[in-house]
Amino acid sequence: MPKRAKELTATEVRRLTQKPGFHAVGGVAGLYLSVAKDRDTGEATGAASWILRTKIGNRRRDIGLGGFPEVKLAQARERALDAKDKIKAGIDPVAERKEARSRLLAQQVKEVTFDHCAAKVIAKKQAESSNPKHAQQWENTLKTYASPVLGSMRVEDIEISHVLKVLKPIWSSKHETATRVRQRIEAVLAWATVHGHRSGDNPARWKGNLDASELPKPATVNKGKNHAALPYARAAEFMADLRTREGMAARALEFAVLTAARSNEIRGALWSEIDLEQKVWTIPATRMKAGKEHRVPLSDDAMALLEGLPRIDGNELVFPAPRGGQMSVNTMAAVIKRMNTDKPKDEGYIDPRQDGHAITQHGFRSTFRDWAGECTAYPGEAIEQALAHTIKNAAEAAYRRGDMLDKRRLLMTDWATYLNNTAPKAGTVTPIRKEA
Repeated sequence: MPKRAKELTATEVRRLTQKPGFHAVGGVAGLYLSVAKDRDTGEATGAASWILRTKIGNRRRDIGLGGFPEVKLAQARERALDAKDKIKAGIDPVAERKEARSRLLAQQVKEVTFDHCAAKVIAKKQAESSNPKHAQQWENTLKTYASPVLGSMRVEDIEISHVLKVLKPIWSSKHETATRVRQRIEAVLAWATVHGHRSGDNPARWKGNLDASELPKPATVNKGKNHAALPYARAAEFMADLRTREGMAARALEFAVLTAARSNEIRGALWSEIDLEQKVWTIPATRMKAGKEHRVPLSDDAMALLEGLPRIDGNELVFPAPRGGQMSVNTMAAVIKRMNTDKPKDEGYIDPRQDGHAITQHGFRSTFRDWAGECTAYPGEAIEQALAHTIKNAAEAAYRRGDMLDKRRLLMTDWATYLNNTAPKAGTVTPIRKEA
């Protein structure tokens, strides 16, 4: 029969902390006080913990019962007895403890909030995007619209009703923004699912989910909400007025009208993208809506505009802001606003089809499209290429290889001529000229 350890008192146990090693304390077979040893001096460090040395099944196990003196002698004996009772009942206390810890960790993983997950997704976008403003837009829209409702909620608890609470107030009044907010909430919840913070369907998904809710279909909400555009019959009048305006923003707007390009394509234009000899502006895929490189043939008027611009040492931007960085998204709109302010209300630059709304820079793409479709005989494919529109027909897209640059050069030259008010009047047709 094994020798029983003497049952030590609390005072005797405190003295043991001066001696490194395992010390049997009695009261429960296999209960020890483990005193740590300094590796260099071999002396006791004063750190000590309770260990129960026992057998579970056919394996010897050391079961930790807590540190000393946080766990008193009496408590250590109670824990040791409890562990032995579980072993007799066929329960492994070590395995049980690991399972409890796993459940706790799993629960903590699911308790993360929407704002926590959103921050992770935004950080990912910052790392992936070449344009820091893209990630900033994610942060701004989520903070403004989603966080007040979802921010402090556990992502595991977010349901369709919560997403609708975010979207309904802005779905009709700010539909484009609302659409982006929905997409970004969906992305955040998808990230949360992948990382184990939630399970089940994504409540922000549109198809087969929110499309069955009370939210109107996007096509219905967007009806009549296109960018306000100037009738092409007034385009030359606008251009003549614009050319009297000074400043880099006015020149950027003029270049935008001449090239029918989008705002971000203009504002981010670099001198290194422009081939002055070939008269071609090559916009990289990273700044194109379709994600594909786009070549823009430059008319003589566009070239003359570029040649008249100042070049700033160390700044590659064609149209820099006054402080040298990229101009704001609202800069060209401000030029149009000033031009409208200078005119009587009934003579301003407005879109009569949209209840007299002031025109937008983006609307000049529609002005160009209307003019090209109604006043010229250029093929629709060339016009769509000039606008860098994606080909919706998959079969046609698969077979189209070129970008019709030569035809588009003629088209953009005729557009520049029309803007100089020397082109044929509306209602006549400009024939396609023979290529040299």
